[in-house]
Amino acid sequence: MARAPLLQLSDISLTFGGDPVFDHLDLAVQPGDRVALVGRNGSGKSTLMKVMAGLVEPDKGSIVAGPGINVGYMEQEPEMKGFATLGDFALSELDPSEVYKVERAGAGLKFDPARAVETASGGERRRAALAKLMAEAPGLMLLDEPTNHLDIEAIGWLETELKTTRTAFVLISHDRAFLTALTRATLWIDRGQVRRQEKGFEGFEAWRDTLWEEEDMQRHKLDRKIKSEARWAVEGISARRKRNQGRVRALQDLRAEKSSQIKRQGTAAMALADGQKSGKKVIEAFELYKAFDGKDIVQKFSLTIQRGDRIAFVGPNGVGKTTLIKMLMGQEPVDSGTVKLGSKLEVAIFDQARAQLDPDITLWDSLTGDPEMRVSGKADQIMVRGMPKHVVGYLKEFLFDDGQARAPVRSLSGGEKARLLLAKIMARESNVLVLDEPTNDLDVETLDLLQDLLGEYPGTVLLVSHDRDFLDRVANTTVAMEGDGQATVYAGGWTDYQMQRADDVAQAVKASSTKSAKGGSGSDAPKTGKMTFSEKHRLEELPKEMKRLEAEIAKLEEFLGTPDLFTQEPAKFAKASDALVERHTALSDAEEEWLLLEEKAGS
Repeated sequence: MARAPLLQLSDISLTFGGDPVFDHLDLAVQPGDRVALVGRNGSGKSTLMKVMAGLVEPDKGSIVAGPGINVGYMEQEPEMKGFATLGDFALSELDPSEVYKVERAGAGLKFDPARAVETASGGERRRAALAKLMAEAPGLMLLDEPTNHLDIEAIGWLETELKTTRTAFVLISHDRAFLTALTRATLWIDRGQVRRQEKGFEGFEAWRDTLWEEEDMQRHKLDRKIKSEARWAVEGISARRKRNQGRVRALQDLRAEKSSQIKRQGTAAMALADGQKSGKKVIEAFELYKAFDGKDIVQKFSLTIQRGDRIAFVGPNGVGKTTLIKMLMGQEPVDSGTVKLGSKLEVAIFDQARAQLDPDITLWDSLTGDPEMRVSGKADQIMVRGMPKHVVGYLKEFLFDDGQARAPVRSLSGGEKARLLLAKIMARESNVLVLDEPTNDLDVETLDLLQDLLGEYPGTVLLVSHDRDFLDRVANTTVAMEGDGQATVYAGGWTDYQMQRADDVAQAVKASSTKSAKGGSGSDAPKTGKMTFSEKHRLEELPKEMKRLEAEIAKLEEFLGTPDLFTQEPAKFAKASDALVERHTALSDAEEEWLLLEEKAGS
């Protein structure tokens, strides 16, 4: 016998003063469901979740919860008016005997129940709301971006809790790894239509692309049919005195069908412009020491950052990742040690707090009022990568419409604020990007584009993120900050770091066991010439790097061989010549490094 759904939405329609957000929507959440709710920023994900939670009333339709089913909702900006502390809020719906549940969730999510609501940050409020929901354990959980403001440890705790819970849940998240690990079905919102697939997020992109290909094929067939019928209608005037009115009406219907189709939203036309080339060494840090209020941030930390490196900084919230980056950029003084910045640095910063965005001004003023973007004597133009451009035209490249240009920044969603900040950063030339939590709230398509742009960016990237998938795709070096001033440099992204860390732990355990068995310190044991994990990884990667450099050299040589290039395009000739010299130098360095590592491996 089929069980009744936990929640049933029937014939739901909702309009916010313009085009319908949803029209004739039918949706059911079944017992045991683990559903990813996905869609572009602004597609209506959070709105649908609020409809499901009963916080937004649709224009028509019905919402019915199953018998005895309590629906719990964790919203992005929880309302805590009337509560003195975060703990008071988290415990408000629980029996006093269940305090331990909030304490357990609070420990896993790292929030302080004693923190006063009025002094709590947005992240602390969200963690308290999530702890409240996890402690209450309703029959259906609706989770709107629960990983925002969580560090990787807390995300891991939440992931484990959701894996083991018997409670059904619907989940909105930008974190690919989190969605892939937890979901078994996918709801996709696209232009007001909600589709469901009985596969988790891992299968979403292939499913989406297949549906879009089918849609494009149907649109192409419709266009061909309209052209054919239109040609018949025109030719029929001379061929017959009286045209077939049925076919004329059919043509009108076809045109009406085409005009009613909602065009897919494209991807943001984002681009990164590299400025002048920085020096080969971007930053040299030697034995840095820094402490705040008696708490060590780093101890004897050294790091050399070369042009083109992608350095990820990972660790728990509050460990000092942003502080370390500021020290490396010369924006925060060190207690001891030295930081030497390379030459010709042009830095662009994406800050986690979005402090560059004034919530009380319009998007238009946010761009035109920026001194680095202002065009003298042109109130409606901004400077974009060295060229003037109309402010609305540039906003459209980042998927903002005409109406939003004059709307206040505070009216934007989290993803839209992130896109606006990216628009400000990408308007200027740079050769060093500092990205502090850039992935929060961005949809999958925009994340994909950002990853591609960073992959092609010739400058240097310093990145703070808790998105494991993003770290794997972008970083080639990871600085792991684990507290007590310990900061260790690992080759590769998040997965590489985890593997190397596990290997280090295993070796330490083995060394400890050997030491205990011998009953001594082991200091007299002969030292081996074994390669480290990082060296092995580098030896495996170098042939691919050399092959890539050789291919780039061949392309540059072919381009420089173009007739009359020097006389007709002297700037391009000079730039290509510099690039060729750089690639040859990099290839020579890579070959020398490979020979040294290969010799060590052989010994």
